[in-house]
Amino acid sequence: KKISLENKFAISISHTTRKPRSKEENGKDYFFISSEKFKKLIEDGKFLEYAKVFDNYYGSSKEIIINLLENGENVIFDIDWQGTQQIKEKKLNYKIFTIFILPPSKEELYKRLMNREINNKEVVEARMKQFKEDVLHWVEYDFVVINDELEKCYSQILNFINQKNKIKNIKFYDKKLIKQHVEILLN
Repeated sequence: KKISLENKFAISISHTTRKPRSKEENGKDYFFISSEKFKKLIEDGKFLEYAKVFDNYYGSSKEIIINLLENGENVIFDIDWQGTQQIKEKKLNYKIFTIFILPPSKEELYKRLMNREINNKEVVEARMKQFKEDVLHWVEYDFVVINDELEKCYSQILNFINQKNKIKNIKFYDKKLIKQHVEILLN
């Protein structure tokens, strides 16, 4: 959200079938809908991307996103690798920058998930089991950053975006360093 607020980027608000967490608002954080309605939207081809994650569906509205893009807006998605792959496969006539954000450690990820899930240990444990598979997708992204310090991470992402707008087809991160970090995360 910080990048969006300070750089006037639109944020894609996903539809989801999961229940809202405390302090989440419908239409601001997500569009909370029933599984039946979500499945109907899939059938009608209304999503630019969607995925089923931990028994809940998440998806980005094709109409909303295309309208934003056609109006000259830059759009930030907060989606997993499945959604990223789907958008990349669509071959849209817009520049797409993909950024994979890694946690500094498994312990820190666990702590962050526990804070977000309000101590729902079952959900956190499921996410931690899936983490090993998810993290392997870092190699598919244009930029990879370790979120060990918010301001540093934010600065690195902004620098990448600014450089990516000027230069094409180069990696903007130390691939060896990231690979070593991922190996530590997987052990």
